[in-house]
Amino acid sequence: MSSEIIPESESRTRESNSEQGLLLAILIMVILGVIAIFVVTA
Repeated sequence: MSSEIIPESESRTRESNSEQGLLLAILIMVILGVIAIFVVTA
């Protein structure tokens, strides 16, 4: 039973990690954009 549950939990964690990675990438791009705007305006 445990051998069957492990792969399911791994697949779920992998999906959540990929989603978190995309969100982090978007946040980083936004932050870099804001910093770039401040640098240009300054």
